[in-house]
Amino acid sequence: MPNLKDATRAADTAWQDDVRAGVRHVRDLASLPLSPAEREAAEAAATLHKVRAPKSYLDLIDWNDPADPIRAQVIPSPGELEEAEGELGDPIADHEFSPVPRLTHRHADRVLLFPTYQCAVYCRFCFRKESLTSIGRGYTREALEPALAYIADHPEIREVILTGGDPLSLPDAALAEIRARIETIPHVRLLRIHTRVPVALPSRITQGLVAALQGRLMVTVVTHFNHAREITDATEAACRALRQAGFVLLNQSVLLKGVNDSVEVLEELCRELMYRLGIKPYYLHHGDLARGMAYRRTTIAQGQALAEALRARLSGICNPVYVLDLPDGGGKVPLGPCHVEQQDGQSWRIRGLDGQVRSYREVVGE
Repeated sequence: MPNLKDATRAADTAWQDDVRAGVRHVRDLASLPLSPAEREAAEAAATLHKVRAPKSYLDLIDWNDPADPIRAQVIPSPGELEEAEGELGDPIADHEFSPVPRLTHRHADRVLLFPTYQCAVYCRFCFRKESLTSIGRGYTREALEPALAYIADHPEIREVILTGGDPLSLPDAALAEIRARIETIPHVRLLRIHTRVPVALPSRITQGLVAALQGRLMVTVVTHFNHAREITDATEAACRALRQAGFVLLNQSVLLKGVNDSVEVLEELCRELMYRLGIKPYYLHHGDLARGMAYRRTTIAQGQALAEALRARLSGICNPVYVLDLPDGGGKVPLGPCHVEQQDGQSWRIRGLDGQVRSYREVVGE
């Protein structure tokens, strides 16, 4: 019979080797097939904001295509050095709603918990990139105690959302400890995990990781696929393991100029998420006001047009909600197109998905 400890050790070695073989520091950019001018520009941007990408994710890049959608997400760009008026260091007011360290409480029934500020991959468009670092802000039990005590003292909290950083970049033992500690708080019902790991480092989804997250709480894993090119046999296997563990899988994408800002690209992504990976497309985010990201942001009107086109092409289960995360902490608000053309009392004029405007009259009881 196979030795379980040996199998676990081999699985852990595989993903750790993948990370070590990738880009982990600005000096590692020299190993990539970039022109001297591209490398110089990338190094300048990576000096300002950390760079990291596992080898398996880098291997998906077509280096002959300057507009490759995966390259655009992880290779530093000189555009990041151009800060536009109105961009913010804390685009969704995480810090303003942080009553204790490593916790944000913006909505009554749920909190964000930050067990680590480290990631398996540093996305160039990340709205928290100014909080991320590769040194000094990883997981410690002591660092989380004030946040866990706060959750225990607030019975209105039903959901704890692990974010960061990427919580699944932590060791299994740390994840199991965090999950077990949260489970001791009786009013918490659901553990939500926001992660890019199934996308950029699918080998990290091991039996040990799955076991570390299983317990009393309902578990929802929110992935972050932005393009169908990120969906591979490895990501399919990783998501299957999460589904078979009983976890609910959702996906939130960011609308990025030059990456996924066409209806054809988004349609393929949403279909493959649902049909191949069993992941419900959940949110399509308008780009946050992170500094140096104006070159990747679309207009809201462009996003609304894309959302309307998707609604006509995809079934409801494949459609994400196009949202804007308000900069003052007002939360995610839907930006999708309105199909109401006119309303007078109980009489409405509503535009259908085929573009035709039809009359509708409400019929309600007393």
